[in-house]
Amino acid sequence: MLKKIVACSFVALFALVGSVSCFAADPGPADITIEGDAKKPKPAVFPHKAHQDKLSCGDCHHGMDADGKQVPYTDGQEIGKCVDCHNTEKLAGKTKGKLKLDTFKGAAHGNCLECHKAIAKKDESKKALKKCSTCHKK
Repeated sequence: MLKKIVACSFVALFALVGSVSCFAADPGPADITIEGDAKKPKPAVFPHKAHQDKLSCGDCHHGMDADGKQVPYTDGQEIGKCVDCHNTEKLAGKTKGKLKLDTFKGAAHGNCLECHKAIAKKDESKKALKKCSTCHKK
């Protein structure tokens, strides 16, 4: 009987620790202000929590392999700042169409604006998402 109690206690303890650790993961700040490298436009205000409520982490975040190629996000992956990789040291000369991926501005416009345009295309009531003022408040 004592063995059963000890075994059940052990299982309960692991279940409790596992469930607490799931909620202990840092979701990041609710809002992020992204400073540009110029005075214009104004800094972008990114409602991180609002995006987390609608998207999965992998919709925006990704990593980079040793060859500098983008790799998909995996659960538990450390998430750094975009500028850690999107800079002229790590991604010198890399582009996506007209956007320079070796700048954070290019990466953000490529990822964020592309998504905003896709949403606006599907839903006419959200066409304001394509405006600069959506992120760069006046």
